[in-house]
Amino acid sequence: MTIPETQLETWSHQGSIKQSSTTYATVKATLEDPKAKYASRKPKVFLQGSYGNDTNIYAESDVDVVIVYEGAWFKDLTLLPAEQQAAYDAHYSKGTYPYADFKQEVNAQLESAFPKAVIGSPKALKIAAEGSRRSADVVVAFRYRRYFRFNSAFDERFDEGIALWTTKGSLIPNYPEQHSHNCTTKQKSTQDNFKPLVRIFKNMRSKLVDDGVIEPGLAPSYFIEGLLYNAPPENFVGSYEDMVLNILNWLSATTDRSKFLTANEQYYLLFDDSPNCWPKANGTKYINAVIELWNDWT
Repeated sequence: MTIPETQLETWSHQGSIKQSSTTYATVKATLEDPKAKYASRKPKVFLQGSYGNDTNIYAESDVDVVIVYEGAWFKDLTLLPAEQQAAYDAHYSKGTYPYADFKQEVNAQLESAFPKAVIGSPKALKIAAEGSRRSADVVVAFRYRRYFRFNSAFDERFDEGIALWTTKGSLIPNYPEQHSHNCTTKQKSTQDNFKPLVRIFKNMRSKLVDDGVIEPGLAPSYFIEGLLYNAPPENFVGSYEDMVLNILNWLSATTDRSKFLTANEQYYLLFDDSPNCWPKANGTKYINAVIELWNDWT
């Protein structure tokens, strides 16, 4: 027996909207306070993650917020020949506003607004839930440039994202704006079925975790969005039962998944030893588990 349409319909619904919206507005106003120590630098504040992409489900509570200082950037010059790397170094000087200072100032701003509620984590500043306010993760970032060409400031090419330093000393780049844009484009190309299907597959993940079939953290929401992003538009047609079956059949038939991309199209989705990619064994385990859940539903 396959999963019935009524269950899939329930799973397709978006989670909390009002509470998440209010939480984001509160955090955003705090970060954009003109009295903040960094206010003159005019950082950009925006949403990322499931709530930002309208793929949040009821089991998810965090609101993911980014504050990025756009006057400085981390760089990756590894694709440039030596002479272009030298040209870059000759043109751009090192910044005078350290990332650590920016993060400390953001942390102080949050602590002043949410006393005793701010907790550090390897990648974000976490604000604990209180009353009607949901928990929030605030990512403090600089811009990030991955260069493909640099002959001069008038002849350069790069992909721009954001990046942060973890508390363990690792630089983590990401491209949330491209991710959001591409997911919105995918939603339009699938007659608004992409995001409800993502929510269905995320709820399937939650059930698999609750049943002890897969471990918590094995299938992050970000990677599930990436997995569905690779599914051809023709699979998003018909009832929810039709669409889930179409996608599962496509996943089962696609034995070579090495060219799947993350939704931001900057990395391969299934790839080992990269913080931006889904370890192949974890992705495969999730795919096999959702196929089995579909086939063995009772």
